[in-house]
Amino acid sequence: MGKSNLLSSILSLALLVQYIEFLHVHGDNGKNLLQPKKLEMFVDELPDMPKLQGYRFEDGVPVAGNLTIGMYDTTWKFHRHLPATRVFAYGITKEMATVPGPTIEAIEGIPTYITWTNHLPSQHFLPWDPTITTAKSISGVPAVVHLHGGVQPPSSDGNSMAWFTAGFADTGPQFSSPVYFYPNFQPPGNLWYHDHAMGLTRVNILAGLFGTYRITSPQETSLGLPSGPLFDRQLVLFDRDFRTNGFLYMNNTGCNPSIHPQWQPEYFGTAIIVNGKAWPYLPVSRRRYRFRILNASNARFFSLYFSDGTKFIHVASDSVYLSKPVSTKKFLLAPSEIADVIVDFSESDSDSVILLNDAPYPYPSGDPTDDLNGKVMKFLIRRSREEDLSHVPSTLLKYPKPHLNEVAVKRHIVMFEYESKTGDPTHLYLNAKSFTDPVTEMPKEGTDEIWEVINLTDDNHPLHVHLGVVSALESQQLEDLDKFKECMMKKNDVKACNLAEHVARKKRKVARHERGWKNVVKIWPGTVTRILVRFRPLSADEKFPFDPTAEPGYVYHCHILDHEDNEMMRPFKMVH
Repeated sequence: MGKSNLLSSILSLALLVQYIEFLHVHGDNGKNLLQPKKLEMFVDELPDMPKLQGYRFEDGVPVAGNLTIGMYDTTWKFHRHLPATRVFAYGITKEMATVPGPTIEAIEGIPTYITWTNHLPSQHFLPWDPTITTAKSISGVPAVVHLHGGVQPPSSDGNSMAWFTAGFADTGPQFSSPVYFYPNFQPPGNLWYHDHAMGLTRVNILAGLFGTYRITSPQETSLGLPSGPLFDRQLVLFDRDFRTNGFLYMNNTGCNPSIHPQWQPEYFGTAIIVNGKAWPYLPVSRRRYRFRILNASNARFFSLYFSDGTKFIHVASDSVYLSKPVSTKKFLLAPSEIADVIVDFSESDSDSVILLNDAPYPYPSGDPTDDLNGKVMKFLIRRSREEDLSHVPSTLLKYPKPHLNEVAVKRHIVMFEYESKTGDPTHLYLNAKSFTDPVTEMPKEGTDEIWEVINLTDDNHPLHVHLGVVSALESQQLEDLDKFKECMMKKNDVKACNLAEHVARKKRKVARHERGWKNVVKIWPGTVTRILVRFRPLSADEKFPFDPTAEPGYVYHCHILDHEDNEMMRPFKMVH
């Protein structure tokens, strides 16, 4: 046995010992699970997370800013009647760390430098699985930060293998520096940052390692949208389960325990959390508000609507403005998606409205929501009307429209789910390859590509492509799916399996508010979805202001975190 294999075996054994120790301490496996119906809804007011400026001023002019943000082992109150919960959280100090983390405010074209520091303990307080491909360390909890939707060089993208532990006692093979460079060379919009450590993303985010990031621009002022801290709010949605002592609960027994002792295909919590509070409320005036709604759940989709039929006016989707506002009464938000909406409470005849959810879980063919996970938060509407100078213009910000005139390459990306003899999932792959298999996608900088994404599973998978922006063009159902799937599982060759013969003529329309540029695209089960991937800036420039071909490259993956960890993620390498 070579040195590297011997070291890997020792690390795996050490991790397994850690896992057994974890089970000894935390292995109640649901016996002390809190029944969330015992928590009264709408008793905690919605908090606003602290804000950090990613820039500074010199002689009244904004210039590049420097921040140091740590990851801390601390506690957080998710409900007034729930004991403080142990969490991992981002903050400039342990005392100021929050769940979600602070909102980082940046300005278009003004760089932000962030030094990320790891102050996490030697052992995770949530169960993790040493049998999946994971960051292997016995010196502490590995972590690394990815700015989702960010256009940044590979060394600052938060590669899953660039993890590091407390005090840099151990680092992943792609680690280079804890100082990350965010050029903010992109349109104004909504991003979020979160942990991205290999095999630990689902547990580190579940523990609390995520927060929002907002890029602003002077050109937004002319739009006249609701603004200011009172009327422009972040809403970060996620779900959690708790033990009776307030601890976060995550099942420590896998669906295939003889193969993976802990890994489950999806995590779902019964309690719905918004900005760190379970089922909060927010007093509002009878006027327009802007809500930037992020779904930060591991696997839960939200199908959102108001109890009184109040409508949403979409002005942006993920990190990019729409060209025109789009009105809906209900919309679907996948894990990691961001909906930027205007809500006019003056149109409501009620004194209160509830934001509701009726998305099955897993989506779309899972269990129906109930009275707990079907409610999100309440808005208490004041009777008196308030002067409102905001408005929603007929046109917003315009960027190059998705088109096929300059497509360089067409690729097929196939989503596979593998099962044990009992029919339970064991792992998920893209193009039947693991994350560690050699790179097969090498897009050229300055080009657009068409990806035909074929979903052979029963789940809707939110696909995220780092660096690039994407646009869903159309989706078509696959006919004789079982026959095509059987062929693909054997041959993994769309041509040999006659893909064209299995594509139905009827097309699924892309929702109007999702037809622009996005960072996440929903890939419906049993379909082939054509997406346009843009590997160049949304400005007139064809080149990025950094070298995107540098190591360690980028990745694309399903953003259901439990799928991403095992192992629905692939690397890609940009070329000139």
